[in-house]
Amino acid sequence: MNGTQWIIFILIIQVIHFLGTWKLYVKAGRKAWEAAIPVYNAIVLMQIINRPKWWVILLFIPIINLLMFPVVWVETLRSFGKNSLLDTWLAILTLGLYIYYVNYFEDVKYIENRDIHPKTALGEWVSSIVFAIVAATLVHTYLIQPFVIPTSSLEKTLLVGDFLFVSKFHYGARIPMTTVAAPMVHDTLPILKTRSYVADVDPATYKTSIWNKLQLPYLRFPGFKKVKRNDIVVFSWPADTVYQFFKKQQGVRKPIDKKSNYVKRCVGIPGDSLTIKDGYVHINGKKTVLPYRAKPEFLHTVTVDGQFSNAAIALLGRENLSGNVIRVPNSSLQQERATEVINAMNLEKIKSDSSYTYYAGSMGNQKVRDYLKSEDMKNMALFNLTEAEAKNYTGQDGIVSIDKFSYKNPDTSIFPQNVAHAGTVDNMGPIYIPEKGKTVPINIDVLPIYEKIIKEYEGNDIKVNGNQILINDKVANFYTFKQNYYWMMGDNRHRSEDSRFWGYVPEDHIVGTPIFIWMSIDGINEGMSNWKVRWDRVFTTVNGDGEPTSYFKYFLILLAAWFVFDFFRKKKKTTN
Repeated sequence: MNGTQWIIFILIIQVIHFLGTWKLYVKAGRKAWEAAIPVYNAIVLMQIINRPKWWVILLFIPIINLLMFPVVWVETLRSFGKNSLLDTWLAILTLGLYIYYVNYFEDVKYIENRDIHPKTALGEWVSSIVFAIVAATLVHTYLIQPFVIPTSSLEKTLLVGDFLFVSKFHYGARIPMTTVAAPMVHDTLPILKTRSYVADVDPATYKTSIWNKLQLPYLRFPGFKKVKRNDIVVFSWPADTVYQFFKKQQGVRKPIDKKSNYVKRCVGIPGDSLTIKDGYVHINGKKTVLPYRAKPEFLHTVTVDGQFSNAAIALLGRENLSGNVIRVPNSSLQQERATEVINAMNLEKIKSDSSYTYYAGSMGNQKVRDYLKSEDMKNMALFNLTEAEAKNYTGQDGIVSIDKFSYKNPDTSIFPQNVAHAGTVDNMGPIYIPEKGKTVPINIDVLPIYEKIIKEYEGNDIKVNGNQILINDKVANFYTFKQNYYWMMGDNRHRSEDSRFWGYVPEDHIVGTPIFIWMSIDGINEGMSNWKVRWDRVFTTVNGDGEPTSYFKYFLILLAAWFVFDFFRKKKKTTN
């Protein structure tokens, strides 16, 4: 739904409101026409139901208004003496249309000085819960949202089991595009494990349901900063087509704001030319200098004297073991025998001597494991380490050498999944990161890089006729981008699914930035019996220079001071 369509929809709602309430306005001493003027009618209605005028703002905030409409329906009925439980349920279950019946078929009288305070303990409890939900939804949707880190893609900076507060106001809160959705949940309802919103796109035909017509256009409140290079950013995963992670289901096309949330480091901003060389990011020809707290991890080939001891594995970290090394005799027969295995797992040649050639990589399938029974090296393996760790561990517990590993064999699983632009997770580019308003030449060679932007993210139709490209049925030799794009990567270079696999992140997918770790649990995915609180990470900031500092003790001091103050305040009040 574009801006014009949304305005028309709002006007239709205003007509529905006028037809259903104008008699009630008159009975409340107002003019019938006052029920027909957009916004003004809401202000008058707040006066009629004896509620504050600022409630009108809540009626026009997406998601929040879904909670406020039922409240206003019920309050309207109660202002005309319809106080029973049946009246309340009829208002909610008919989506407010019960007011039509009261408006035209019941002789109700307006209660001008109605007591708006709940008359029972249950009513007071319900009222408190409703407005607590409204306040929490407002904060959750537009200010700060809690997240938990599920994967190790930003390991060393953000750990698995870190519970974060993510600011949405730094970059400007994105107004929800999906207007019919459950509050304070993302794409899935807890317990029920079903979709939390009403909108869908058929993955085969791309046809939208009628509910998609209620989608708001992309809008964002002004922020006080822009996404900068090396910021840690939370964003809607552009490639998301899953209802639930780790569960095989038919793919779906989600609304942007209901795509799964990812957190990565923004290594490239609009206008940058990005290249990756041996795992290092280069921007505009210069190697990126990461912040102090960023400690990127890479695969390293570790060689020990003899065989790996338990002490060496414990030092390196058993969880960091990421692959094996095989050696193949240099005879043509042995090389031919190994070719199938090497190609199957995209193994990299790391070195050779007079007798053998050595290959390394991730070796997970059965064919490789069968081959490794006789050919793998007992004294060499791949471990995931920082460069500082690699330097410090060399010479300890029989470790002879640790050499940085890099994938160099072209791989079409890497963005843009095209043979002509094949790269690796460690070596790719140069690639231009699109900037809003910039124009680039378009031809058959570069189309794979920008095709998803033009078609998916910016809503154009693309056809290719020989060497000719047609955009919206017009021959195109140039394309001008409608929004900014970003390149996101994990610090844990070989354990991160990021832009190297699915490409650019559009500006309308940006959610916010993590600002605070309020809890951190080691073993979060291993069951509660294995949970251990990382106290040194509780109440620490995500960004900043130097090592993270926990402010937990200061929080406890403030909390204790509040309880003491509250105790004496209540005691004094009781005495008086």
